[in-house]
Amino acid sequence: MIHIRSASETDADAIADIWNYYISETTVTFNSVEKTHDTVKEAIVACDRDNRAFLVAEDGGNLLGFCTYFQFRGGIGYVKTMEHTILTHREAKGAGIGRALMERLCAHAKAGGVKSLWAGVSADNPAGVAFHERIGFSTIARLPQVGFKFDRWIDLILLQKIL
Repeated sequence: MIHIRSASETDADAIADIWNYYISETTVTFNSVEKTHDTVKEAIVACDRDNRAFLVAEDGGNLLGFCTYFQFRGGIGYVKTMEHTILTHREAKGAGIGRALMERLCAHAKAGGVKSLWAGVSADNPAGVAFHERIGFSTIARLPQVGFKFDRWIDLILLQKIL
């Protein structure tokens, strides 16, 4: 049974393990610097401090995925506009974990006054684009050749959901 809850500092290593697979092995994220226990812990603490969600999905104590959100751009004019990150364990695809995480994340963001939630999805990840469209995001733009990883340029797809 999948259980969604707020992340704690004790989840940092399991979150980093999920994240680092995508960082080191895929172009799902353009980031090439792996996450550490401390960087994930700092992100969880910052979310708690700022009343933002950092959620995890688990089944029987096994962490299966996570999601969080953060301000889309700096500046006071963007305080109601957020971008999110969601990743599931590579062996947990198609089990409804992403949908369950995003339902809770969107509800949390909306309750906190967020108007607009954005997703930046690698064009190399058509399943990620389709996932977001299935849960109510609309494709807004394709930014050509803005990500660089593994010695090549990659497009970024921007999707938005009005909460």
